[in-house]
Amino acid sequence: MSASEKLGVMICGHGSRNQNAMKEFAKLSQGLKGRFGDVPVEYGYLEFANPVISHGLDKLRDQGCTKVLAVPGMLFAAGHAKNDIPSVLNTYQAQNPGMEVIYGRELGVDLKMIRAAGARIQEALDAANDKVPLHETMLMVVGRGSSDPDANSNINKIMRMLWEGFGFGWGEVCYSGVTFPLVEPGLEHAAKLGYRRIVVFPYFLFTGVLIKRIYSFTDTVADRYRDIEFLKAGYLNDHELVLSTFEDRVNEIEAGQNVMNCQMCKYREQVLGFEDQVGLAQESHHHHVEGIGGGLENCPCNGDCDASCRDEAFCKAHDLPWTPLHTHDHAHGEAHSHDHDHHHHPYPHADHPHGPNSMKKDG
Repeated sequence: MSASEKLGVMICGHGSRNQNAMKEFAKLSQGLKGRFGDVPVEYGYLEFANPVISHGLDKLRDQGCTKVLAVPGMLFAAGHAKNDIPSVLNTYQAQNPGMEVIYGRELGVDLKMIRAAGARIQEALDAANDKVPLHETMLMVVGRGSSDPDANSNINKIMRMLWEGFGFGWGEVCYSGVTFPLVEPGLEHAAKLGYRRIVVFPYFLFTGVLIKRIYSFTDTVADRYRDIEFLKAGYLNDHELVLSTFEDRVNEIEAGQNVMNCQMCKYREQVLGFEDQVGLAQESHHHHVEGIGGGLENCPCNGDCDASCRDEAFCKAHDLPWTPLHTHDHAHGEAHSHDHDHHHHPYPHADHPHGPNSMKKDG
């Protein structure tokens, strides 16, 4: 680093309607401060929350940073990490040529992350009232779910490492949305395998609507199979090893070791079933919901929002500001609609009987 160069670190999150999830992300980002000496650390979100990524970058620019090491606050590299965040960063870079922004890789399949996951599972086992042998216990790891098969396959490797590491009797994977199998059919299948206990572990960083639905579906299936004990393990959150993995990703950029896995990327290679997506343009599909989640800190959900705060009637009844999902007020105060053509590429297995549509709202 030259004498005139000043580093900054940017953590790029997805964003959530759930204020508690955003508090957890902010806490994690704060936990990274000090790990890089005097280098400033800021954070921002793609959608549904403030500050947005560009505002975090503005803060680093205003602190005199000339080189920013930006990492996605995401477990795996799917559309958000491969398209949306790079698009936002590239746009900002073009508008601020005096500040270089270098993008890092996702947390990925990492032994530190697996150890953090193991710690959350062990906490659930330790809290159980009785000691069911591990050979009579099944592990169900729940992933977010993506239209990117490479990202979906990664959760299976995480599950296998945990399954074999603990010595569980069996292990499987299900997903909270987008792909298959979803949580309810996944747990229905698991309940028929004959194990006395099923540990449900959401491989998620933070709380939110999806975590609540995962636990809700666990309760629903548990009520049907009362002879099976269902344990709900906690999600990763700000485990010390998660923080250490983020630190590693930042240091990789600075060391020139920022190597992403492009070998199985559907945008670069002929992945079975996704051949028509090779070479798709790298663009964000989230600008129409960028920052609209702000201002709901005082919602009656006490931060644990189930997305009711995005319903116009609910907001009027509780005297809350309401912003339509596909319009938002810009800095100049004008309403801006998004009728121009943009869409997510269709998932090829949208009619799969065990998915892949997002979980039912009443779950």
